Amino acid sequence: MKDIYSDEYFMRMAFQEAMNAYEEDEIPVGAVIVSNNRIIARAHNLTETLTDVTAHAELQAITAAADFLGGKYLKNCTLYVTLEPCNMCAGALYWSQIDRIVFGAEDLHRGYRKFNTPLHPQTEVSYGIMAEESSNLIQEFFKNKRR
Repeated sequence: MKDIYSDEYFMRMAFQEAMNAYEEDEIPVGAVIVSNNRIIARAHNLTETLTDVTAHAELQAITAAADFLGGKYLKNCTLYVTLEPCNMCAGALYWSQIDRIVFGAEDLHRGYRKFNTPLHPQTEVSYGIMAEESSNLIQEFFKNKRR
């Protein structure tokens, strides 16, 4: 029997959040945080809506997950996000002590890896799931902005 609770399944949920952002004219990045195969937080970029440069999908999801868990540490949790986290988000993820991060598309210009931003030593990272779809959505968003 196939496990429906795969990385691809949860990345599809994050992609749905990115689509919500796209429809709200936000940069289309979506995130979900999962604990024990259960989504405990869903979020997407809200920087335009909130006029807040810190309202990235990852930070919105961290806040919601911490509220759900009743504590600031996200042990035994996985973040699924459609785009590689930036430095700011990587810093917050470091402090959250999240167990695992799975991101879709790489961000070669602003991603945390470009700047060698450390994550918590016990955080595992994997990427590439739905990378093409995630990248295409962001490219389409900016292409439409330039029209």
